[in-house]
Amino acid sequence: MGGGERMGRNARDSRWSARLFWGGAGLVAYSYLGYPLLVTLLSRLRPEPRFGKPSEWPALTLLIAAYNEEKVIARKIENALALEYPLERLQILIAADGCEDATVEIARRYARRGVEVLYEARRAGKMAAINRAMSFVRGDIVVFSDANNLYEADSLQHLVAPFSDPSVGGVSGAKVLLEEGDSLGASEGLYWKYESFVKAQESRLGTCTGVAGEIFAIRRELFVPAPRGVINDDFYLMMQILKQGYRVVYQPQARSTERASASARDEIERRSRIVAGRYQAMRYAPHWLPWRYPLRVWQVVSHKFTRPLVPFGMLAALLGALWAVLRPPSAGRRSWRQLEPPFNTLALGGQALFYLAALSGKFLQIPGKIGKALYLPAFLVDSNLAALQGLWRFARGEQSAAWRRVRRRE
Repeated sequence: MGGGERMGRNARDSRWSARLFWGGAGLVAYSYLGYPLLVTLLSRLRPEPRFGKPSEWPALTLLIAAYNEEKVIARKIENALALEYPLERLQILIAADGCEDATVEIARRYARRGVEVLYEARRAGKMAAINRAMSFVRGDIVVFSDANNLYEADSLQHLVAPFSDPSVGGVSGAKVLLEEGDSLGASEGLYWKYESFVKAQESRLGTCTGVAGEIFAIRRELFVPAPRGVINDDFYLMMQILKQGYRVVYQPQARSTERASASARDEIERRSRIVAGRYQAMRYAPHWLPWRYPLRVWQVVSHKFTRPLVPFGMLAALLGALWAVLRPPSAGRRSWRQLEPPFNTLALGGQALFYLAALSGKFLQIPGKIGKALYLPAFLVDSNLAALQGLWRFARGEQSAAWRRVRRRE
């Protein structure tokens, strides 16, 4: 092979390795940093929304989906009965299906205090239970909740306040993890704070595109029954509201608290299910996306549909940098865009340090702030491995809508 031909092939290799690296790195950066930055800047063009107490509290139904929740259902009902909302305007409805423990028996003990229980022996999943329960809902506003989370006393008041704006069709509260001393709890808590920030900026811009299914309120007339097999019920309900031309806003003062996942394995299981549902949503995007509202489409795609693709961006960035190191151009102008030396080594070395930190944080169990800092890369890597697992489940049709709730800490 002549020198000119060799240089030509090296130049082609350099271009393709750079494209692979920058394409992958760009996807990761846009998903985690670029979109949040853009939506934050755009939101500054809008006034910050203010919601006061309504002149009259609307009739409200607190709909609690429960499956094998005997350990927590009594505490959840007691929490619901103690909320600062007029009891004569509040319906507490428990939708249970397929329970194999004492959940239903415990819940029915509260019948004298106005708690209603719907039970179906056959288990078909959370969304099926919600679809069935909606026929028994009396409130104008429906708040969807789980059994293992607790509301702060004034959460319902904050949830219903934005509905005084007729353009608002749904309101999401804030998911707050109780403080945990270990690295997993700290990382999961930091992630939810990050998500809360993004949703707050989206809400100020017009509508948020992510909701917390355990504290999510909608107008009853906007409810659209989900087709059989929908995995992420909260995302489906939100999308139907957006399609009907209404906004979904984020109300951080409405707070729901729960414990962190019991282990890293449980957190991976939880994220795998969510990502399987996200791929399902991408499959049905032509039918679910609010095409009449391009800004909302951009938000949904950027916030929800790029995240499952991040593992492929990470892999592309790693392979691109490795390719640039193994087959560097024979001569050049030290262009960082083409990953010419020494930028190829810096690109690969930076990623190597990141993955080394992830391994250290996962396996060395270093105590204190250093251990928590090292576990953050481990949390991100585990999250993206869970995304690949979710894709595998979706592709094989292994993710059932009747998913198993992961363990939370006692």
